[in-house]
Amino acid sequence: MNLPFYIATRYLIAKKSTQAVTLVSWISIFSVAVGCASLIIILSGMNGLTGLVVKLYNSVNPDIKISRPAGKIFSITAEAIAALRVIDGVAHVSKTIEDNMLLQQGDKLQIVKVKGVDSEFAATTRFDTLVKEGVYLSKAAKAQSLLLGKGVAYRLGIDLGDMYDPVTIYCPKKGKSTSINPENSFNQAICQPAGFFSVNDEFDFSYCLSDYKTACTLMDEAPGNASAIEISIVKDAKVREVKYRIQEILGDSWLIQDRFEQNGLLFKTMQTEKLITFIILILVLVIATFNIFGALTMLIFEKSEDIRILSALGAGIILIRRIFMMEGLMIIILGSGIGIFLGYLLCLCQKIFGWIHFENGYIVDAYPIEFHLNDFLSVAAAVALIGFFAAIYPVQLFTRKNMIVREEKL
Repeated sequence: MNLPFYIATRYLIAKKSTQAVTLVSWISIFSVAVGCASLIIILSGMNGLTGLVVKLYNSVNPDIKISRPAGKIFSITAEAIAALRVIDGVAHVSKTIEDNMLLQQGDKLQIVKVKGVDSEFAATTRFDTLVKEGVYLSKAAKAQSLLLGKGVAYRLGIDLGDMYDPVTIYCPKKGKSTSINPENSFNQAICQPAGFFSVNDEFDFSYCLSDYKTACTLMDEAPGNASAIEISIVKDAKVREVKYRIQEILGDSWLIQDRFEQNGLLFKTMQTEKLITFIILILVLVIATFNIFGALTMLIFEKSEDIRILSALGAGIILIRRIFMMEGLMIIILGSGIGIFLGYLLCLCQKIFGWIHFENGYIVDAYPIEFHLNDFLSVAAAVALIGFFAAIYPVQLFTRKNMIVREEKL
């Protein structure tokens, strides 16, 4: 058996002459365990929230979005659309067009973004999975139907059961109007609400979906015009390669974005928040590991007689330091192992049983949890590094002083 490991194990589990040394050693293990468990729980919780946001935006945003850097509306030929469809890895291609319009229901008015979508939009984004009440546009009984955000429906007081009070959409006509009557300056369409969707407040209170042809008519746009081409790719396709092929076909004058580029600020902010949280918790863990410093210092002074005996038997300073370094590492390994396992167990229970619930009206019933292997490895590596530096100083300093004092006495 490895001698430093054997002696360090005895020091850890054997009863000390001074109870304070035993207490401080187990307090050190407990502190490291609590710190590691907190890191695992908080990081897994943040992963769950990030995953939930990504899942929601994946139902709204396509895998790849094509638009113009300048100008909202553009024209794209049927040949270009056909060329996009045959790209290896492309599953669906959808044309969408959107603009700000005025919605009226009874005496209530609200300006919202109306997005006209074609028949392939649901397959491209899975937006139909976000419908909470009613049905998606393709299943609506009337051609001129409207899918509203729950926030918009609430502000306008829309009831899906009221078939005799439809919603009127107003959109300014292109060019200058010379009519005295203001209503003649607007295109209008009377639509029947088909259902309500829910994503988040940003969408729920500002977006509505209509049929693509209805939106083009309201905006005085030709049927081939669009504000974006939205593309979904097959499961095993690589987004970067598909983007490169699209750029080859359309040229450099087009803006081609993947999911993360479409919401770059949001995802970068969430990653930064996670990093800052990790750093703050690591700093807390640094304070907790000072217990290791105290435990090793007290242990070295208590075992000064053992150091003298080992030295008399021929043990050098390196062997003695390895014993106490091994003691410190065992505290770190035991504490971090217990903490990581405990954090994982608590998160797993939350994931299975949903102990922490949300109130009614939230997208999910319980707080989401998601495990990332990188988090476990990062926590283990950070704790090992912090613990190593917390242990090496007292071992280097006090073993040397202790041996010098013993040598002077001899």
